[in-house]
Amino acid sequence: MLKLHDELIAKLSNLLTAQNYNPVVIANNRLYGRAFLDYLVECDIPVETVVPAQVDQYFVYAIQDFEAQYGRPPSPRWHMLPRSAIAKVLRLAQGKWPPDAEMVGPDSEHRHEICNEYETWLRDERGLASASIAALMWEARNFLRWQFDRGGVASLQALAVTDVDRYMDMRAPGLRRKSLADVAERLRSVVRYLHRTGRIPTDLTPHIIGPMLYAYEDVPSTLDKSQIAAVLGATKEDQSPRGLRDYAILQMLATYGLREGEICRLRLEDVNWRGESLRIRHTKTNAYSYMPLLAHVGEALLDYLRLGRPGTEIREIFIRSLAPYTAITNLYGMIRGRLAAAGVEPAGKRGPHVFRHARAVEMLRASVPQKIIGDVLGHRSTESTNAYLKLATDDLRAVALDVPGTEVLS
Repeated sequence: MLKLHDELIAKLSNLLTAQNYNPVVIANNRLYGRAFLDYLVECDIPVETVVPAQVDQYFVYAIQDFEAQYGRPPSPRWHMLPRSAIAKVLRLAQGKWPPDAEMVGPDSEHRHEICNEYETWLRDERGLASASIAALMWEARNFLRWQFDRGGVASLQALAVTDVDRYMDMRAPGLRRKSLADVAERLRSVVRYLHRTGRIPTDLTPHIIGPMLYAYEDVPSTLDKSQIAAVLGATKEDQSPRGLRDYAILQMLATYGLREGEICRLRLEDVNWRGESLRIRHTKTNAYSYMPLLAHVGEALLDYLRLGRPGTEIREIFIRSLAPYTAITNLYGMIRGRLAAAGVEPAGKRGPHVFRHARAVEMLRASVPQKIIGDVLGHRSTESTNAYLKLATDDLRAVALDVPGTEVLS
């Protein structure tokens, strides 16, 4: 066991070194990883069989040990680095950490089988995009775990309307109407599949009802031209590697109105420098479209690739600015920070979609046909594009007609 632990710590060091971690961070990870492995030796627990509950038990022990050494409890954030180091060690030892949620608890094998079949059906039969599959799978795992904990595998055969009502009641607290409607839609998909495969005798989908939503009831957040210029100008002043990356991303958001996932998944081979074009894989449809590589976007990309992008074999263009140098997966924190730094405070949400909405409005005001706007934004139907008409209400007022026999209100 001790030899295996030494090998794990050596692998941990090599992994973090290859990912360009700071030497101090590597030393701290080694220290925390070794402390956890020593605890496993004392408890006679093989590292290959560790489960999340045993990691939690270790932290109870570690906090008590900290208090004994220093006479005070650790700070609330103290556990973050040790937990991260332990996760890396367990990932090396077990191949995957944390374990799949559906493999924990009673009836896990049957639940795992259903989830695997459902995921295959969503991907191969329905052809859904990865993001949609991930959301549906989360709901499926959560619902099946909840139902099996209440009545076991056999309870599916007796599933009734009251059961799905209880599940919706359990999910409702803290959710907005739109989010709860999404839960109902995902639950209908799961229940429909269970009925389709004979696991539920009655089709309960007509009885899974979410809150009523009205078409175009919410006006999306957006930015005007001056706000976009302010954000781009403030970000351009930051010539650090992170600043160069963020400026290139913001230029692409403002110019093309891309989704977050389309930016994060953009790869080096998607940029055709000679042909001056970009290949975009749309997140929701998995379809490809080609955009012209405009000069200001190309210059921002080149500056980042030459001066800001870390040395890594990863093919995605936009990389984390700190080790580990992996592809970025979320733009919300960056967008909020850059908006705040520029003193821009849009009403409502402050994520990457504010640039997408602004681009849509700009095209609407330029009299670009709705079909072309939808193609640029990667929409499947004109209904998706119609939502952006709400953002051009000033333009609609400008072309309003007087109705004979009525008084125009000011």
